[in-house]
Amino acid sequence: MKNINYLLFDLDGTLVDSVPDLTISLNLLRAELGCLPLPEEQVTHMVGDGVSTLVQRALGDDLYHPTHTDRFMQFYSEHLLDHTRCYPGIEELLARHPADKMAIVTNKPYQLTLKLLEGLNLINNFKIIVGGDSYAEKKPHPLPVIKALEGLSADPNQAVMIGDHHTDLYAGREAGAATCFCAYGMGHSDGLTTDFYAEQSTDLLQLFPEASFE
Repeated sequence: MKNINYLLFDLDGTLVDSVPDLTISLNLLRAELGCLPLPEEQVTHMVGDGVSTLVQRALGDDLYHPTHTDRFMQFYSEHLLDHTRCYPGIEELLARHPADKMAIVTNKPYQLTLKLLEGLNLINNFKIIVGGDSYAEKKPHPLPVIKALEGLSADPNQAVMIGDHHTDLYAGREAGAATCFCAYGMGHSDGLTTDFYAEQSTDLLQLFPEASFE
């Protein structure tokens, strides 16, 4: 097994449960367009591929227009922290590792990511934060992971990409890092074999108990 010194995390569905606030915001948009609300369970399966794809899935191809993404962003910015919280054990996990060994690599827009991390007092836990609009490509393309590794001055062979969606796993694998699938989150693994597996968020405490300084 690889010697893991660097932890790269997805955000939604991995570190935080944001489904309630995403659902609120999508349903405010749907109500404005005369549509019935969606249940949280349905929204859960729409998350992971970026905000435009999320809104398109929530509205359907026939109704969706790019301006709806901007309107959703307005709603979500207002409700970003209504109910979103860290999963159990996550704050303890982050406290065990130095910030210069950790990064966020999410498909969530960068400014919303910063606002969320600041609101949850997590912003100082990460040296590098990469959003879905930080570069020309987002996950599953490996570029965001590669850029995060470069920012950490990390050897990919000593890093792990931790996420709940196959986009995280594809991006991490193609960037040369180990991968950890978080089965408790919103996404699915697409059948990929991973180096680590977390059934519950607290499993990450056992998988990555402390920083290695070798």
